[in-house]
Amino acid sequence: MKEKMVTQESYKEELHALQVELVKLQRHIIARGDKILILLEGRDSAGKDGSIKRIVEHLSPREVRVVALPKPSDREQSEWYFQRYIAHLPAASEFVLFNRSWYNRAGVERVMGFCTAKQLEEFFQEVPVLEGMLMRSGIHLRKFYLDISRKEQKKRLSARENDPLKQWKTSPIDLQAVKHWKDYSQARNEMFARSHTVLCPWTVVRADDKKAARLQIIKEILLRLDYEGKNTDLVSPDRNLIFDFDPAYLENGSIAD
Repeated sequence: MKEKMVTQESYKEELHALQVELVKLQRHIIARGDKILILLEGRDSAGKDGSIKRIVEHLSPREVRVVALPKPSDREQSEWYFQRYIAHLPAASEFVLFNRSWYNRAGVERVMGFCTAKQLEEFFQEVPVLEGMLMRSGIHLRKFYLDISRKEQKKRLSARENDPLKQWKTSPIDLQAVKHWKDYSQARNEMFARSHTVLCPWTVVRADDKKAARLQIIKEILLRLDYEGKNTDLVSPDRNLIFDFDPAYLENGSIAD
């Protein structure tokens, strides 16, 4: 299914309007003391950095945080797996975005052999319980998976290598991304099957068009959260581009194989 590309002019206009809505949302979050947690997952080069940048660009830095944890230290590797993430959860009035999250265990750690089969199974047993506890404690948790095609990933990884301003994005793991495409697909599919719940579903974003993906993620966040003065006409996501996971989407081409 080919995606219709967003023009630069229409993108800039719509993004500005949506960022105004995000400011309204943050004002509401601060006034109400709400706690918002957004997880963004996806393959290397799927567009997580760019999406987060546009979400937080005009928000108050005192109440918004972006969490992108590095490789765990020796001490952290000896701790309960989720322990290092807990300290970064939102307090009242905070809007927190995780650029990759505890789902590293279900993705890169699994594919690259950085965890054992026992550790992986423990993760899948514990993650629905943890997320349920977070939701019941009053944290508004949303999980997004940015999905790109193999062709688009190759194109983006190649562009990184040749752009001196994007060198910081490259890593040894990137070099393995295309080689292990099928392994990552299998890991993703099991992650969806075992951590997509009614209380905390996965929202899949078709992200071959970076601009369209950014707009759809912002719309989905705005749609799912209550705030005063919402422009309901503006925050209507395109369900051909963003949708809650369903196993049927693995068969009909809506999710890259």
